[in-house]
Amino acid sequence: EYMGIHTFTEGKEEMAAAEIQLYSKVLNKRKNRSTNSLLEPLLATGFSVHTALKALAATGQKTAEAAIQWLHSHCNDPSLEDPIPQEYALYLCPTGPLNDILLEFWRESKCQCGKNKAHENFPHITLSDFFTCEDQKVDGLYEALEKAGSQFSRSFPVMISLSLHSSNTYIGFFLSDGPANVIKSFSAAFAAEATVLADCCVKPSVKQLHLTLAHKFYPHHQKTLEQLAKSINPKQSCQWVAALYSRDMRFVHYQVLRALFQYKPQNIDELMLNSGDLIYVDRSQQHEICDGWTIGISHQTGCRGFLPENYTEKANESDTWVKHREYIFSADAGQLPKNQIKTCFKTKIPNPLPRNVAKLLAHQLSAQTTNQRDMLVICHGERVDQVFGKSWVQQCFGPDGKYYRRDLNFPSSLPNQVDYIKRYKYDPPLSCCGTFQSRLTGEALLEKEVIVGCVYSSPALHCIQTAYHILEGKAFQYKQLFY
Repeated sequence: EYMGIHTFTEGKEEMAAAEIQLYSKVLNKRKNRSTNSLLEPLLATGFSVHTALKALAATGQKTAEAAIQWLHSHCNDPSLEDPIPQEYALYLCPTGPLNDILLEFWRESKCQCGKNKAHENFPHITLSDFFTCEDQKVDGLYEALEKAGSQFSRSFPVMISLSLHSSNTYIGFFLSDGPANVIKSFSAAFAAEATVLADCCVKPSVKQLHLTLAHKFYPHHQKTLEQLAKSINPKQSCQWVAALYSRDMRFVHYQVLRALFQYKPQNIDELMLNSGDLIYVDRSQQHEICDGWTIGISHQTGCRGFLPENYTEKANESDTWVKHREYIFSADAGQLPKNQIKTCFKTKIPNPLPRNVAKLLAHQLSAQTTNQRDMLVICHGERVDQVFGKSWVQQCFGPDGKYYRRDLNFPSSLPNQVDYIKRYKYDPPLSCCGTFQSRLTGEALLEKEVIVGCVYSSPALHCIQTAYHILEGKAFQYKQLFY
């Protein structure tokens, strides 16, 4: 047995060594030493060159640990072995006081007028269209950015003049011709270097360079957005950074959702969610799915499955992008920072609300009581359709219209209603687990000696049942229940 293991280990090492030699032959240009140092630990652990390079490209080539973690997370990803390259784009991003003011405009415009197309990204000036680059040639893009940045580090404009322009679909800053021509020359130099070093077809921006503030908004919001935009001082001090971003080309037209709660799958075709996970959703494929559910692909794992839509919120398209390298332009000299790069902005992920209502109440009620009147807002307990899907009606009602309890989590009996089968389809009851959750919440209220004056409930059956069992757990008088 020992000899067998030893022989297998030697064969594995020989295969890894052969793959390293193959990788060296593929890159006929000067190799990046830092990338080789990241690649070798991945090959030593048994990953193929193809998957190792894919992991490094997907994580921005920051650390070997990040790439290994990505590979472990994507171990069940059906597309892990597919030769699908990333898409890349070069952006010019502001930093410092100007960026702070722009982000404040982002927040205030979203608060007053709702989300528009500009909120999908961070403040930037587009220097190139998105283009593809093979994973084994990404080093060439980094070298192209360094060479183009070094070439223009002295001539790059210290101050970029920005003028506000507005229309019924667009509000933003246009760059003056002088600085714009220098920046266009820089993007053209990057495109030329990328063509030689990375064998990429890069289309630099040739149109009017601009920094978008609002795009595709409702016409009645134009005046409000214009007033907010006029409060921005474009002469604020700023250091400009040329940043290279990548995205997964398969999900360009997908909607991005962010998980607010943890969700543990109840069925084999459901998706595991952790708070903060990002999910790609194709809205064109949602027409045959039960209400409240959607099909998505996890950005963290690459797995596909059903997920409860009320556990998510809409996220920005750029939240799934990966920042690779940046070149900082300064009056003295340009420089390439280390691999550990901070993004130009950081979207704050909202803190998830706990799913367990009893725990939420116990936490709230542990504080010192005061004389003021408080209001507790409670979500209903678990519904049967959340566990068994909308087909639960067909499962539990026979041809004779009689109710059959097919699972212990179904209620033992159902209240009589007019046209009950049709009503239960759109107004489902609580499951046994939901009833237990509600009663446990009432017991938590009772234990904390919370005095309840009155209860208001939605007319939905599962909401009435939730209120009833909360009061039951609290040993409350039902006649005091108000709807």
